[in-house]
Amino acid sequence: MKEILTRILNALGKAYWVKIETNQPSCTYYFGPFFNNKDAQSAQAGYLEDLSQEGAVDMKVDIKRCKPTELTILAEQEESLDFKSIPIFSPQS
Repeated sequence: MKEILTRILNALGKAYWVKIETNQPSCTYYFGPFFNNKDAQSAQAGYLEDLSQEGAVDMKVDIKRCKPTELTILAEQEESLDFKSIPIFSPQS
C-alpha cells in the first residue's frame, strides 16, 4: 500500500527525494521517491556510502519534496573550450 501511495505522491510532486550534490565530480544526484522524510533520511547513508566508494568528494545532502526530471545532472563547464584552427608557420631561414 505504501508503494502505491508513494507513486501517487511522486506523480503529484509531493514525494520526498534525497538530493546529493558533489564537488568532485561536479554533479547533482536524486534518489527516491520516498513516502516520507523519515524513509528518505534512513536511506541517505547508503547513497552517501555508494557515492563515496565511487570517488565522490564534498557531498551536500538535501531531503525535499520535488519531482526531478533527471536523476543525475552533470554541472556544465564554466568555460567553453574553443578549438579554432591555428595556422602553422614554417620556421624562417
